[in-house]
Amino acid sequence: MKNTYGYVRVSTKDQNEDRQLLAMASLGIEPQNIFTDRQSGKDFERTQYKLLTQALHEGDTLYIKSIDRLGRNYEEILVQWGILTKQKSIDIVVIDMPLLDTRRGKDLLGNFISDLVLQILSFVAETERVNIKKRQAEGIAAAKARGVRFGRPRTPLPDNFTAIYSRWKAGEITGTAAAEKCGMPLATFRYRADIYDKELLSPEVQNKR
Repeated sequence: MKNTYGYVRVSTKDQNEDRQLLAMASLGIEPQNIFTDRQSGKDFERTQYKLLTQALHEGDTLYIKSIDRLGRNYEEILVQWGILTKQKSIDIVVIDMPLLDTRRGKDLLGNFISDLVLQILSFVAETERVNIKKRQAEGIAAAKARGVRFGRPRTPLPDNFTAIYSRWKAGEITGTAAAEKCGMPLATFRYRADIYDKELLSPEVQNKR
């Protein structure tokens, strides 16, 4: 007996899956045949998706609202698509993309069109990932150039650091003594002193002198 299933996914618990559920209901899919994950689409290690694949049998039809509801990683989508359509011999219907409907064109041309669309989507997604990383890197570089700091905030220096640093720099006290007076491990004192050195030599500080 052939069954019809629906798969719904939202990335976080705060997101609403109603739009996808309404689409499934309009197709007459039984509520017990709709599997919903509230999880990132970075991979397919999802509880409800795994249960869905166990429920699917040859000749069944799976509906998803859009291809990104299946997942975000298009390389893995290609793998899963092959497993579902070729190994399990089910049909997949992507509601928002009529070309991705394996019920149509069961001939070589129909399969070619579906595979081609998936390959194009994979290429576009990978290109966008590269562009996002590039934009992020450029944004970080620009922010650093403006003096924006990244990472965990530094622990504030003790009030006596500047005075102790100056004495240590002048050779009046040892690094061990300076670290002890500042209440720091020696390695931490040297690390913070090195940063302090660089900040003193920065153009911004020099221009204020």
